[in-house]
Amino acid sequence: MSSRVLLFGASGFIGGHVRAALEADPRIGAVICPGRRDHDLIDGDHRGLVQVIRDSTPTAIVSCVGRLGGTDAELIRGNTLVATKLLEAATAVRPGVRLVRLGSAGEYGAVPHGHAVTEDAPPHPVAAYGVSHLAGTRLFQLAGESGIVDAVSLRVFNPIGPGMSAETMLGSAAGKIRTALATGAGEITLGPLAAYRDFVDVRDLAAVVPAVLRADRLRHRVFNVGSGRAVRAREAVRLLAEAAGYRGEIRERGAGPRRSATVDWIQADVRRAREELGWVPGHDLATSIKDIWAGAAG
Repeated sequence: MSSRVLLFGASGFIGGHVRAALEADPRIGAVICPGRRDHDLIDGDHRGLVQVIRDSTPTAIVSCVGRLGGTDAELIRGNTLVATKLLEAATAVRPGVRLVRLGSAGEYGAVPHGHAVTEDAPPHPVAAYGVSHLAGTRLFQLAGESGIVDAVSLRVFNPIGPGMSAETMLGSAAGKIRTALATGAGEITLGPLAAYRDFVDVRDLAAVVPAVLRADRLRHRVFNVGSGRAVRAREAVRLLAEAAGYRGEIRERGAGPRRSATVDWIQADVRRAREELGWVPGHDLATSIKDIWAGAAG
């Protein structure tokens, strides 16, 4: 019998690419993508979610829903409570379903410079964003390990690619460069760019999801999803400026996002996903950034 995947968040940056990856997989017979009118995963109630799951009869449920910013309460509601809702509803209606959610590298917090962090590293999130995702990941891990639900969390590092949000560093940089080129401005201003980040192409991230669904038995419940390489944010912006043909000055001012301002290095160890899921990232940084600019310029 072919798989039926219930995908929440298909209209978002990551969710749209996940939908494309799922629909391209011949082993998946149907991808059901309820919109917010059908059910709002953040603000909707338990009964409504149960009904959506019951109506779609999925063999797998994937959530690309979450919050990147907002108040502490909004982050908990958008990340932790969404995980709780999914676990409760899936247990009530489809206890054998495989349940996949997107977590965040923000769960790790600060790690030693030069160190590739593994899934077993002790998490020390530095802000409510990381805490909210860590709580969701831990709930999924406990449910999966105890056999309550077949639950998996993907710890996503810094996803980049065409269609990314202006809320992100490279998305903001692309918008400012586009404006500077249009107006003839000789400089743009961004936040600090000294930190090292692990930039993973969103299409590589999307490819992990069907790989998780294909796996018959999982030894682990948490997987890092990154490129396995740390790059200074300044270098990524330089590549973006080159792709755009922008030769103006790039100034750095202010503070970084609260969710990661004190983390100056992050790099994923992706061996677990490679060994257990057969997944490896396939896009190099330069190609990903060229595609960001092509999308922003178009």
